[in-house]
Amino acid sequence: MKNTLGNSLIFTLFGESHGEYIGATLDGLVAGIKVDEEFLKSQLSKRRPNGVSSTSRIEKDDFKIISGVFNGYTSGSPLTILIKNENIRSEDYNQNIFRPSHADYVAYKKYNGFNDYRGGGHFSGRLTAPIVALGSICFKMLETKGIKIGSHILKCGEIKDSPFKDFDKEIDLLNAKDVPLIDQKDEELENRINKIKKDGDSIGGIVQVCINHLPVGLGEPWFSSLEGVIANAMFSIGGVKGIEFGEGFNFANKLGSEINDQMEIINEEIKIKTNNNGGINGGISNGLPVIFNLAIKPTPSIAKEQMSVDIKNKENVKLSLKGRHDPAIIRRIPIVVNSLLAIVLCDELQRRYGEDYFK
Repeated sequence: MKNTLGNSLIFTLFGESHGEYIGATLDGLVAGIKVDEEFLKSQLSKRRPNGVSSTSRIEKDDFKIISGVFNGYTSGSPLTILIKNENIRSEDYNQNIFRPSHADYVAYKKYNGFNDYRGGGHFSGRLTAPIVALGSICFKMLETKGIKIGSHILKCGEIKDSPFKDFDKEIDLLNAKDVPLIDQKDEELENRINKIKKDGDSIGGIVQVCINHLPVGLGEPWFSSLEGVIANAMFSIGGVKGIEFGEGFNFANKLGSEINDQMEIINEEIKIKTNNNGGINGGISNGLPVIFNLAIKPTPSIAKEQMSVDIKNKENVKLSLKGRHDPAIIRRIPIVVNSLLAIVLCDELQRRYGEDYFK
């Protein structure tokens, strides 16, 4: 089981949904980076369920940094954080009956039935908590270089948010909000999700992401393109089923003359006039905002009756889930996206400029 990400800055994730602890390690951080635990707490609070439109499993996310930090600054050794699991109900889960569209069946087959199935085990969205925790450190590291990350719910059912336009202003707005929307549609979104929940169903949508002020030159051609590195990280988040950069699939409907990002020289500097490619050419950042969309599937845990199988008795069964589940994980995914993206970008920057880049 591979649970590491990165080359210069290596992130390792561990734990299970109903185990005693979950956690993560960041190896490769330069010494002397300030660790703001209050900011870490505030980022975790954005991931935590909030309101009736979220799961009723609410954890305090009490964490403990057990290595890599001394007197409030990174020490240069691997930084490891533990987060305690407390609000668990393992009796809600049955190893013999696979939940449709979950990892239950494939995990059972891959690990020969020895996997921890409670709450999805190692596949659970609960493990996004340590991603957010350590991602908050990388988020602050990027801020020292003027690099900003923001994400919002572009679409959820018939509710649509405005796309990114005024990048810095909108990123700052989103990062200060609990509900990741540019427009004032918080209540409208909440009401829509609540209706879905009352119907025993779930809903997906689209998350739009912006990275602003990246330097030119991040990424490699072919097998380590910036798109590929980002996509690899994004597809590790449960519920992400699609990604498109810039105009994405809309390129298929256009002519080159309509969609090419033309260039000009202004005041002796090269300027790219449009950003249809989403800030990346040839797998390498071009200095424009990196823009991409993520397709988020509806939460597979629903109360409506579904067909499944009982592996022990070898029979078909009808399943209606009674546990505590999010009717729309899209509500809580943006902070996870920002955090994991921050880890990836810090790794890419260190790989290009060296481990002392953030010193």
